[in-house]
Amino acid sequence: MFADLLVAVLSGHRPVHSMLRHTRGRAYDELAWLAERGPLRTRGARPVVRDIGYFEPRPGAIEAFARVGAGDRLRAMAFRLELGQDLRWRCTAVELGPRPPRPESD
Repeated sequence: MFADLLVAVLSGHRPVHSMLRHTRGRAYDELAWLAERGPLRTRGARPVVRDIGYFEPRPGAIEAFARVGAGDRLRAMAFRLELGQDLRWRCTAVELGPRPPRPESD
């Protein structure tokens, strides 16, 4: 499941460059920015996707949301997948909440 791949990157269990072929546009930059901060890294239980849902705003696009848990902590994650002309799904946006403030220079 794609959400599991994102959780593995954001928790430091998978390198961010492994997502290059699964992302498009600014999504990779956003994922790299998030992964650098390790928002899902924990000392205890490994984070897991506890619940997931999605919406299809149009054919060839999926907006998904997931609840990610590690121990008793929960985080929200959202991402958008779009079907390319090569018939491969790629992530075009990723967000994790609550989001840390981003400096103006980024």
